[in-house]
This record gives sequence, C-alpha cells and structure tokens, in this order.
Amino acid sequence: MKASGRTAGSEPGWRTMSVSKRASTWTVEEVLDWLQEQHPEQMSTLHKAVLKHDISGRALLRLREHHLRLLGVEDEERQQEILQDLMLLKVQEEINELSDICSDCLSS
Repeated sequence: MKASGRTAGSEPGWRTMSVSKRASTWTVEEVLDWLQEQHPEQMSTLHKAVLKHDISGRALLRLREHHLRLLGVEDEERQQEILQDLMLLKVQEEINELSDICSDCLSS
C-alpha cells in the first residue's frame, strides 16, 4: 500500500478550503470541490454517490473504508489515499476547535 505523499498544505486546494471554512460546515458542493481538487481521478465514481447520498462536510469526516467501497471506490490504494486526506481534515478541525477554545479563554 502506497501513501499518497500529501501533507497538509502540499496540495494547492487542501489548505485553501480547510482554512477558509471548516470542513464540518461544508455543503455537498464544497465536498465535491474538495474531492475534485484532491482526488480528480475518483470524481467519475464519487460525484454521483456524493450527490445521491447528500454527503456534506460533516458526513465526509465520518467516512470509513467500508463507506468508500459502498460509494464505488474499489481500489484499496485509492481508499487509503482518500482516508489519509480525510484524517488531515479531521486534524485541521481539531486544531481549529482548540484555537477557538484558546481564543475564548484569552478573551475572558
């Protein structure tokens, strides 16, 4: 199994979307935008599935390997690449939440 080699900020769209708006608040269209930026080779498979199942950012962050299979991503290497990028999104979410907590503490 080969890792995608992506890290937070290594792809042009990754940081742009995750910093400009939290992934958990993304609309279905924003999820499609992110997938197009990060995994264009999977868009023919994922586009219909994301629309059909109304996958928002909140749902995107909860996807697991078996969900990706059900959505049509059969290749294990591709699944792992997507899951790795989802993990990065989750980490960014946690960083944003901690930042908000710290800001609230400092302003009190």
